[in-house]
Amino acid sequence: MASTILPGSFVLSDGVHLPAIGLGTFQGEEGNSQVREVVAKALKLGYRHLDGAAAYGNEREIGEGIRDSGISREEIFITSKLPEDVAEVLQRSLNDLQVDFVDLYLMHFPHAYSTDSSHNTLRHQDSDAKRPVIDFELSRKYTATWRAMEELVDNGKAKLIGLSNFNILKTKRILEIARIRPVVNQVELHPYLPQKELVAFCHSEHIMPVAHQPLGGRPVAAVNPNASRPGPIMDKQVLHIASEIGKTPVQVLLSWLIQRGIPSVPKSTQEDHLKQNLNICKLSDDHFQRLNNISDLSGTVRYLDPQNHIGFDIFDEDEDQPVY
Repeated sequence: MASTILPGSFVLSDGVHLPAIGLGTFQGEEGNSQVREVVAKALKLGYRHLDGAAAYGNEREIGEGIRDSGISREEIFITSKLPEDVAEVLQRSLNDLQVDFVDLYLMHFPHAYSTDSSHNTLRHQDSDAKRPVIDFELSRKYTATWRAMEELVDNGKAKLIGLSNFNILKTKRILEIARIRPVVNQVELHPYLPQKELVAFCHSEHIMPVAHQPLGGRPVAAVNPNASRPGPIMDKQVLHIASEIGKTPVQVLLSWLIQRGIPSVPKSTQEDHLKQNLNICKLSDDHFQRLNNISDLSGTVRYLDPQNHIGFDIFDEDEDQPVY
């Protein structure tokens, strides 16, 4: 008889268990004032994966939330992400988080920004949107960044390393030179952007796809070309299924992802939502397939796409942009 229970964790290629549901900590335009409280609350509710990044500007608050929770470091799986200057930036993250190592360190994007001596992103001052100044050389040499990340595993600062927002083309380039293979690729995944080919490729290479923005999400406006389009939590099919099984649309979307074999890191600041995100269920074959087919009917929608912000397409599968 087939199991009716979804897995609580997934095993990465090196045998480490990654919780099926983690806490996303990116707050965007909402600010970081609640991060410390939310992290502590989530850990007390049973969350054991905290997904952060240096670029979120809240790792100090995450560290304080861990301390406030009373949960031991050994019980928590911590992910952080690299913006640039590998070793120095990770050490700053470790200091802010008040830990000696991260469980997983991701290359946040394949492209890189130019920064000042304090690692603040330089911006074009003559631009209305104050677009970031791109480091084109480093953006083309992300394989060199990967080699620097491998050294973090060698010196014990990161137990595992992986990718974030990498397409198939760029992931293949990493695999061609990798001494230590990526264990994770964290990408935007939801019924409007199921990324079936990318997910299949990652699974075939023993790379765990992890879903960020599993609800469609609200990235900052500068990198959201579809900000005016409602996310899948408002989709009629999702709403019907939620009504039929007595779950919220968010629980339906998270259940669908876990059933696809994809861990997820939704964000929330409300305690009732934090609890609901852990209370997922296995979907019937009919409900599962209906969700699988949504993008075939409505077309795909990508909510995180920095192309207009940075001037090139990091998701192009035909050409490894930026080109020379």
